[in-house]
Amino acid sequence: MGNAQSPSTDTQFVSASRAFSQKELEDLKTLFVSLAAQSQSNAQYISPSVFKAYFGIHGALGDRMFNVITRSRNDGKLTFEDLVIAKGTYEKGTKDEIDEFIYQLLDVTGDGIFGRSDIEAVLIVMLDDILCSEPESNPHQDIVSIFLNTANFSESHEGCAESSMSFEDFRQWCALLPSVRKYLGSLLSPSDPGRPCSQVPHILHGQSIESNLLLLKKEYAWHIGGVLSQRELDEWKLLYHSAFNGQSFNTFLGSISSNDGPTVLIIKDKEGYVYGGYASQPWEKHADFYGDMKSSLFQLYPRASIFRPTGANNNLQWCAVNFSSASISNGIGFGGQVNHFGLFLSANFDQGHTFPSPTYGNPHLSRTSQFYPEVIECWGVLPKGAQQGSQKTNKGTVLERFKEDRHMLNMVGLANSSE
Repeated sequence: MGNAQSPSTDTQFVSASRAFSQKELEDLKTLFVSLAAQSQSNAQYISPSVFKAYFGIHGALGDRMFNVITRSRNDGKLTFEDLVIAKGTYEKGTKDEIDEFIYQLLDVTGDGIFGRSDIEAVLIVMLDDILCSEPESNPHQDIVSIFLNTANFSESHEGCAESSMSFEDFRQWCALLPSVRKYLGSLLSPSDPGRPCSQVPHILHGQSIESNLLLLKKEYAWHIGGVLSQRELDEWKLLYHSAFNGQSFNTFLGSISSNDGPTVLIIKDKEGYVYGGYASQPWEKHADFYGDMKSSLFQLYPRASIFRPTGANNNLQWCAVNFSSASISNGIGFGGQVNHFGLFLSANFDQGHTFPSPTYGNPHLSRTSQFYPEVIECWGVLPKGAQQGSQKTNKGTVLERFKEDRHMLNMVGLANSSE
């Protein structure tokens, strides 16, 4: 492997090599030789253009990744030692080491100031790649802005007017934008559709609704999908839209009754805020909270955030209709507690509320706690291979689908009267 590197660099290489098996090192060497041959470097190094083409990292982000891997030598030569050290840190390091590596990628100008313009440049490259846009066409400015609105820039630098994103700011930003974190954490995987967080669900909405009338954009679906498995990112089908199906709870339940899997509920209120929740369990009538830890709340506009269950309680999902008890709120919701939900939409579908909740660790999702919906959408998540299973589950009776009703009938001995 040669001894051209300085002793300190050799020490880094030896240390990084220990993170790999012999087979993994041999595979890395094979990859290096192949890319070096394409670089016409007499098998000595990988050129910037070949590196960026193979890993599919373009624009300012590709330039910065090459610079970070080559440890800012600015000689245009990526050596085998560079590759092993970078992948040893980026893929095999501790969480702190990996986060620090990714954090350095955001400083595209290399001046030590992680400013808003740096983050914007990274986001533009990212969205161009994921959504297959033409470079430099910049069709995602609105989406870039909502991701930037989530970020904090708390550090100041003497003589510099632009504030900087600190390492702690970066970690908080990634916690709210898991799709961004997944993407930035997978850049040294081969560029293909299977790369983590490169998949965008295929949005199925039928021919009767124009796509520009939908709340769910591809960019939003990618953002929401940051907490989901690849299996759940195959197809999302529109089940309910208030402008076309009518703003009614009963119509809503009827429209989604054929779906026995997860759903994505999206609300746009009359102040223009867009937010919602991922319901991992079907919407079924209950007299109490239910659901599991796969659910989440999210914001889509004017800022983008995901809020996953904290484990503080199990008040994850709520669906109640036609209950006369004052202690049971008729409507659908997520988190918090009765009358003080993380997100709640009343059974009349004409108002709702959102409060900070310990269930999801979310703030107000709307501008104020009370909101009035303008548009409501619900999308069915169709995991790969789930279509046949859903056909089987739909064969159950109404009493089987509405478990709370069945439980009440069991108490009076009538549960089997429909069978």
